[in-house]
Amino acid sequence: KTHVVLPGEPLHPVIEKYALELLQDGDWLFMTEKMVAGSQGRAYPVAETKARPLAVWLSKRVVRTPWGIGLGIPETMEWAIREVGTPRILLAAAVSVITKRFGRTGDFYRIAGTKARGIDGPGYPTIPPYDEMVVLTAAKPKQTSEGVRDAVAGWGKRVDVFLVDINDIGGNVLGSTTDRATEQLVARILKDNPIGQGHESTPLGIIRRVP
Repeated sequence: KTHVVLPGEPLHPVIEKYALELLQDGDWLFMTEKMVAGSQGRAYPVAETKARPLAVWLSKRVVRTPWGIGLGIPETMEWAIREVGTPRILLAAAVSVITKRFGRTGDFYRIAGTKARGIDGPGYPTIPPYDEMVVLTAAKPKQTSEGVRDAVAGWGKRVDVFLVDINDIGGNVLGSTTDRATEQLVARILKDNPIGQGHESTPLGIIRRVP
């Protein structure tokens, strides 16, 4: 458990404070995307986000799911447009209108891409202050993971690092210091979301091989 990592707060001191003494050589250290994105300053207050008319119109037509707001409010849709561009969002919307007629869902998010799909909106059970913010996807996940690995190495521990997006319906590894097969294994290990996604304040975890 950590303190709440606030927007713009440096990441490496958090790793050093909470994880360093627990780590052993050969461990896999994973960190959640929301914490990393927040530390990168990629979290923006909903109250300060002015949504354009297109974002308002599109957000009303996005299917809402039981596991989160997604792009179903004007503010998150506005940031999706800013992140991936108007043409791609319009293409995603047009394709989804057609494929929904054939009973197919999810094409909007598939076409809009990872940057749009990974945007988190405000509300419960997100921990404050992120419950009133739009959180974008973490930037440069592979380079960020490598930077943490190198920092930990400088502190005397040899580990691999994974930046993960895990929730109650599954998840994936966005970037790491290792290969794709290992990333897929880590995603399977974390499939049941052992660190939670609400008020647990557990954005860091360690996977350790045991004899």
